[in-house]
Amino acid sequence: MAQIRVNDLTFYYEDSYDNIFENVSFEIDTDWKLGFIGRNGRGKTTFLKLLMGQYEYRGTIKAPMAFEYFPYQIAAADKSKNVIDIIEKWDASYELWKVCRELNLLEIEADLLYQPFELLSGGEQTKIMLAVLFAKEDAFLLIDEPTNHLDMAGRRQIKDYLCHKKGFILVSHDRWFLDACVDHVLVINKANITVSRGNFSQWWDNKQREDAHELAENERLKKDINKMTKAARQASSWADKVESTKIGKKAAGQEKSLDRRAYIGEKSRRMQMRRKNIEGRQQKAISEKGDLLKNIEQTSELQLNALEYHKEVLIRARDLALYYGERKVVADLAIELNVGECLFLKGKNGSGKTTLIKKIIGQDIKATGTLEVPPSLKISYVSQDTSFLKGSLSDFVEASRIDEVLFRALLRKMDFDREQFDKKLEDYSSGQKKKVLLAKSLCERAHLYIWDEPLNYIDIFSRMQIEDLIKKFRPTMIVIEHDKIFMDKLVKKVVEL
Repeated sequence: MAQIRVNDLTFYYEDSYDNIFENVSFEIDTDWKLGFIGRNGRGKTTFLKLLMGQYEYRGTIKAPMAFEYFPYQIAAADKSKNVIDIIEKWDASYELWKVCRELNLLEIEADLLYQPFELLSGGEQTKIMLAVLFAKEDAFLLIDEPTNHLDMAGRRQIKDYLCHKKGFILVSHDRWFLDACVDHVLVINKANITVSRGNFSQWWDNKQREDAHELAENERLKKDINKMTKAARQASSWADKVESTKIGKKAAGQEKSLDRRAYIGEKSRRMQMRRKNIEGRQQKAISEKGDLLKNIEQTSELQLNALEYHKEVLIRARDLALYYGERKVVADLAIELNVGECLFLKGKNGSGKTTLIKKIIGQDIKATGTLEVPPSLKISYVSQDTSFLKGSLSDFVEASRIDEVLFRALLRKMDFDREQFDKKLEDYSSGQKKKVLLAKSLCERAHLYIWDEPLNYIDIFSRMQIEDLIKKFRPTMIVIEHDKIFMDKLVKKVVEL
């Protein structure tokens, strides 16, 4: 069984104040199926690029095989080419029969290889990349968020495919997907990187137990330190008082043979020794306390202040048909959205979910039938696209007309370090960009919140925060999302297109 060894890995970006990784060491086996977990911006993709040799670093990374990264990069000029020609650029030594074998396992017809890449759906593009990736049998695979923008059916297919593979690191924030696909978990914590056996749920159960133990131990040590501080102060006071009696006359009736000064000196010495012993135990407790809580993820409660609407029904559609260009993508749709409901739109990629949302928010979409959206209805919209985010955070706040103090506080609650506020938005990770859009929406007082795939790239801890937010405040929402656990926890009404 071959191993990949990482020793004393240290890395930082040239314009960064802090190390991304510092003296990190661990070992993994090359036949493991590793789920890679960590909060947004903590360095997951950076670590994969270090394995690929794209950055200089201190320390050593020793591997018995090459690394291969997903997703493959495609130049804009190449997207109009046939898939088979693009594969040649990804891997000049590929064997077609192996790629076709993997495509068959992914339930993709080999005929797609001879179509322009840009005409394929997102799911088809993802599956072709995975087929090329797993056709390379002499590589350890680095799979970076393969499920983003995939519908539930596509996620199930890739889940079933990866279940029968091994020898990879899988970056994903989809808890259901991780549970099904991995047998070990690699975690970027606040203070270190750890490796543990099991799937996500097993790791999460262990983490909750460890965190609860550390919190209880922290409270116990805090109380012990306070007690020892008082005891040491009292012992020191007693020792000083005894020491002060060494100078003076002997008490009346005291026998001349008794050396009172020696007696008092010994008593003072013992008091000082007691004080030093207490202080030693106190320093040990302080040291133990300092080793606790370093990896506990604080997830503060998010806030939302929705507007109340004066009617029970916010959105109503009857016999609605929607068109993408001249192609009908939605037909005979009937919807009624009431105050306080969370409506999930389900359907395969290309079934018209985003088209329906765009029509509701007022974009010019060709339609027949009836769609009733009151003109007084205030809507807060989160797009699945983050590519337009550029410039400074302050400029974004000004253009969005939101409260900057509240906006930054929400980002802090979603694990933004203060240094991130000085960066350009285009330099944020994909997950951080999505959090910017979510924080903006939470700052907006609206009757209806429409979120289009809000969890793409969002880390697991923030997903749980958002779940808790929706369960507590119960805003009226329309959501497109394919995270199964998220849907199971929140779904009240589903419309399948």
